Amino acid sequence: MDITVVIPTYNRYEVLQRALISVYLQSHMPSEVIIIDDGSTDNTSQITKQFPYAKYIYQKNAGVSSARNLGIKNSTCQWIAFLDSDDAWHVDKLKKQVEFHEQNPECLMSYTDEKWIRDGIEVKMAKKFHKVGGAIFAECLSHCIIAPSAALVHKKLLEEVGFFDENLEVCEDYDLWLRVACVNLIGLIDEKLITKYGGNDDQLSLKHWGMDRFRVVALEKLLKFEVTKKELIIETLLHKYKLLLKGAIKYDRVSEISEYNQKIKFYETLKD
Repeated sequence: MDITVVIPTYNRYEVLQRALISVYLQSHMPSEVIIIDDGSTDNTSQITKQFPYAKYIYQKNAGVSSARNLGIKNSTCQWIAFLDSDDAWHVDKLKKQVEFHEQNPECLMSYTDEKWIRDGIEVKMAKKFHKVGGAIFAECLSHCIIAPSAALVHKKLLEEVGFFDENLEVCEDYDLWLRVACVNLIGLIDEKLITKYGGNDDQLSLKHWGMDRFRVVALEKLLKFEVTKKELIIETLLHKYKLLLKGAIKYDRVSEISEYNQKIKFYETLKD
């Protein structure tokens, strides 16, 4: 099973080395490794001196979705594994996923459980990020439970549902996995086969307030063409807009209070 590893990165030369070491230590070696440098100004361009077999592509800073999409477009394999440059894989990560897909050829995407390290200390994962496999659309609605670094997906599936949305600064993974999960089964390898490192100031999840502002965009996009799960999507939109309204009231965001009230009224009408 031929696999392309796509690694987007931006000014993370030091941790990128750790990520790449974890790739080249895999018990099932990928066929191709593509590093997409999203406009770094550090030493990232020198990375192929240590890892000469990796393909390095530079682009002007356009965001993580653009970088991942460029990696997909330049891949030569049918299977794509994503790895964020501040994460690392455990040695059997790809091997366990390959074994799963060989036993379940009808399944075109899988992911694994994960270990979290914050400021050098392992932390317990919140219950809302509990991993499940199979028909997991409902479980994906509240938050993103699939880390990009844990995912292995067939290119055919990405071509069917679309790539990462480059208009979303964050929650782009939430958006894509929802599009996959609404009509496809997603396999789970129920082992902690990746390590996610947190506590860094440059993490996108720490950059923006009110992450649900981006999730509702993804849900509203999905609602336009997904009919069979319409009720679930509307219920989730109502819940998230009510949470956003509370936040807007708390911080006296007048224009947003009006917008969220209108959205709530609209979706309550659709629900009825």
